[in-house]
Amino acid sequence: MCLKKRIDGYHNIESIFYPVKWCDAIEAIQEERNGTINISPFGIQIPGSPESNLCVNAYHLLSAKYKLPSLHLWLLKCIPMGAGLGGGSADAVFFLSLLNNLFQLNISRKELKIYASQIGSDCTFFIENKPALVTGTGNIISPIKLDLNSYYIAIVYPQIHVDTKNAYSLITPHKRQSSLNDLIQAPIGAWKETISNDFEEPIFKTTPQLVELKDFLYKQGALYASMTGSGSAIYGIFDKKPELIGLPSSYKIWINSPQ
Repeated sequence: MCLKKRIDGYHNIESIFYPVKWCDAIEAIQEERNGTINISPFGIQIPGSPESNLCVNAYHLLSAKYKLPSLHLWLLKCIPMGAGLGGGSADAVFFLSLLNNLFQLNISRKELKIYASQIGSDCTFFIENKPALVTGTGNIISPIKLDLNSYYIAIVYPQIHVDTKNAYSLITPHKRQSSLNDLIQAPIGAWKETISNDFEEPIFKTTPQLVELKDFLYKQGALYASMTGSGSAIYGIFDKKPELIGLPSSYKIWINSPQ
């Protein structure tokens, strides 16, 4: 949820971040050039200039202090963009860790979190990549006890891109009476009545397909369903493997298997 708009233009939030195994792939190959990086993205098309990619930002952030060789970065993009899944942020942070390990920079986890926070507000989470209560602008990470490994989690991306900046401009900040950390202690089936995503109300008004998709997941037996972050993916938590038959063929569907 969005608690307050700050004078710097950012928003204070309270959210639960939970890692899943829908991932991109990164490969870095050293080249004989002078301290530069080239990136070759493939898979899902990434809009904009490759030089503006967050992984490139991560490289330049470290190269300002450490002597890094030239690299060619191959990025297989599988996580949809504009879906509220944090794929770009995750790529950048895991690339930070790759550089740290590959070139034995000996950067501590505490220092990595500082670097990650300079790339993006939500990037710090991916250093630990464990369930967390996320506050501040997304930069304050508090570990929580939340284990969904015995459940199926289905994430559906309906090929609708939501601009994060525009999404934040649509919501009205407010405070919740109970902390999310307290609310998630209740059985998952009770979350439907107590836990909501503030982005849903304004975004659902302009994209009724998302309302239909959320309702569809509940009809398929979801214990809880919600939009991911600022959208537009919708996820459902199930105690049995969902079939999800009847969705448009263009929708991207990811379903985990309980551990």
